[in-house]
Formats: sequence, C-alpha cells, structure tokens
Amino acid sequence: MGFIRHVSAAQSESSQTGIDLAPMLDFVLNLLIFFIITAVFVKEFGLTVNRSTGEVTSGASGGEGAAVIQIIQTGEIFIDQRVVDLRAVRANVERIHAVSPSKGMLIIAEDKAPTGMVIQVIDQIHLGGVYDISFSTSQ
Repeated sequence: MGFIRHVSAAQSESSQTGIDLAPMLDFVLNLLIFFIITAVFVKEFGLTVNRSTGEVTSGASGGEGAAVIQIIQTGEIFIDQRVVDLRAVRANVERIHAVSPSKGMLIIAEDKAPTGMVIQVIDQIHLGGVYDISFSTSQ
C-alpha cells in the first residue's frame, strides 16, 4: 500500500517562495533619502596664488622694486638685512612706505619658516598701510 501525500496549495506556495525583499528595499531607499537631505554641502574657499618662476624681476609693484622682508627657519625677521622684532615690523613698513609710497613688500620665507609668523608679518604689513605683497621662498 502506498501512501499518497496530499499537499495543499498554500503549503506548496510558501515552500517555493524566497525572502521578500520589498521591505528591505524600502528601508534602504528611506536611508538614502535621509542621508541626501541631511548632507551638508559646503563650498570650499581657496586662494589663487601666482607662483614665481624663480627668476628675479625688477620689482613687485612696477619700476621701483620692493622692500624685502625675510623670515628664516627660526622665526627671525630680517628687514634691510637687520633683525627686527615682530612688533617693529609695522613701524618699519610705515617708514618704508612713507619714503616710497609706490614700493611693495616682498616676503621671502624659508621652507621651514613658521607659518604663523608669516601670517603675523602679513598682518603687520597690512596694518602699516601696504597691500602690495609678493611672496617667495628660499632654499
């Protein structure tokens, strides 16, 4: 005698179907929408820098040349080949600017010169009334 197994239609359908992926796709779509909405879109700002070719030119501001401010690796500042304190940079810039108003400033910083010192020197030059500043590096 053979036994015949009767399988209902509901049981055979559930055993042949796989995992329902619709809820997972809904969840992933909701996550995608959430991350797109909450993303912060920031426009980055930058400076345009014209790098020198290494050739010595006649001056930064035209015909008269530029006063040279040199910053070395130890953070010392040289103006006209003499060591100057950071607090005296503004006075020296004002003196140079009073003698020759068309003269710009050339900052020569060594490769390992402290960046903060360079920024402070630029601030002192601006406070001295000069905005024509050129940059160079020494090796």
